[in-house]
Amino acid sequence: MTRAELIEALAKKFPYQNPITVDNSVREIFEIMIETLSAGDRIEIRGFGSFEVRIHEPRVAHNPKTGEQVNLSRRRVVHFKPGVELRERVNILK
Repeated sequence: MTRAELIEALAKKFPYQNPITVDNSVREIFEIMIETLSAGDRIEIRGFGSFEVRIHEPRVAHNPKTGEQVNLSRRRVVHFKPGVELRERVNILK
């Protein structure tokens, strides 16, 4: 699902809301999440999961195509851990 599809689904679910308001709300939620993670803080949404930033230290890797060594610098990576309810609902066999 893309952001546009999410906005469209929410607009259909809440027809009394202006679609522009729904679009602005979704964009603002994502912006707040990005700002929070950029500051190094954790986001926890009960039942859905948590997002946190982890540090990957510098290391030497290799390009699988050429076999040449590549130096990877230290970087921050967003990690998502699904919540119990999300895991259970995803794992329901249909």
